[in-house]
Amino acid sequence: MHLGMPISSRFNQDQKNSYQPQLVNIMGIKVIRSELVKPSEATPHGPFWLSNLDLSVRSSYSPTIYLFRPRGDDRQGFFSVDVLRTALAMALVMFYPLAGRLAVAPDGRVEIDCNGEGAVFVVAESDVALDDLEEGFTPSKAMCDMFVPPYEKEAGAGAPLLLIQVTFLRGGGVVLGTGMHHYVLDGRSSFHFVQVWSSMTRGAAETIVPPFLDRTALRARSPPVILFDHDHEYHQKVGCATNNRSSDLTGAILRVTKAQAAALRARTGESLFRSLVAHIWRCTLMARGLAPDAKSRLYTVVDMRARLSPPLPSAFFGNAGVRTSVTAKVGDLLTNDLKFGAQRLRMATGQGDEFARSLVDYLETADERAKPGRELPDTDLRVISWMGMASHDADFGWGEPALLAPAAMSYTWFIYNIGNTGDVAVAVGMKPGHLERFKELFFDENEMA
Repeated sequence: MHLGMPISSRFNQDQKNSYQPQLVNIMGIKVIRSELVKPSEATPHGPFWLSNLDLSVRSSYSPTIYLFRPRGDDRQGFFSVDVLRTALAMALVMFYPLAGRLAVAPDGRVEIDCNGEGAVFVVAESDVALDDLEEGFTPSKAMCDMFVPPYEKEAGAGAPLLLIQVTFLRGGGVVLGTGMHHYVLDGRSSFHFVQVWSSMTRGAAETIVPPFLDRTALRARSPPVILFDHDHEYHQKVGCATNNRSSDLTGAILRVTKAQAAALRARTGESLFRSLVAHIWRCTLMARGLAPDAKSRLYTVVDMRARLSPPLPSAFFGNAGVRTSVTAKVGDLLTNDLKFGAQRLRMATGQGDEFARSLVDYLETADERAKPGRELPDTDLRVISWMGMASHDADFGWGEPALLAPAAMSYTWFIYNIGNTGDVAVAVGMKPGHLERFKELFFDENEMA
């Protein structure tokens, strides 16, 4: 993949190996322990190749929050730091690339240096009460800064790839904050790692499925064969006008009940994901008050593990998602039944092996602008799905999380299941005025029923 920029402009070489665990206080957080956790056994060393799909995502961490509530009055040993740390070192043997560092190959391509330096592991205390956090949690930069170890947003060469913070709350309860570098893995892989780590913590090794680390199936062809137009999703438009700067957005988590989800599906005859996204699409456009003749583009990501030929194992470790999009006129989306938007979305989510191979080849010749833009015009939106992933399979021996959410939001809607309840969470980031109107429309009986 041609990165199109000199290495010095992509990475600050002075940052290399600069991370030193420090004891700091941040916004009501008292850090009491900070260290690097290395794999418990010897692991392979040397360069680890990153595919074009890996390098097409943003060079940043994906922050996630898990909130755990003690079971009754029995809090002895609740989230034992020593037990967590020991299990983490064991899990890093299987997932050894996460214990490495970002690096640059002689040809200028970004890769992982599997040097076993370890994951950042922080233990902290907070004066925040569990009940207040659970009831009022809102994805934001403040939440991320409190509960996920800090590191440069645009992490460069020498950067750690896994950041973990265990925060004990006032009156009981724990927040587990994770930051995993997006170059290394996608959402499905990150939840798989937490699943394995939690299984090792509670001594359930028999349930563990090891990660599949071989990424060679995602190498580009020679010569490249590009059969589809990927520019809209992967060619960043320089100077694109936008009113959606991430710093201006307010986050919220909305809960869709099982009954509401069933009602949406009944209206469209499509999958829950397509039905829910069509509803989000309509409500977003109405909340923003867009003109009927404006064209709206909806972006999403499709997991290609099962769609490649031959398919990748479900435990594939890396980025296997491809960005797709679909357009429609605002007036058509608002005047037609919800089924119209859901069927339009089907065009973006039905891609298979040929599309993925074409994209990998496209990225082989793309320059540095083949990255997702952080900001979108008001006509457009991007929705990411964690549905069907093992997001809540994170029982460290003290029960499943009471709350799971992205720690911060930037322009994206996240959709994910709430445990095994049948309810679905929608995490959303919008401008404050638009968000309040969006919530009114989202739960309007005529829209939801």
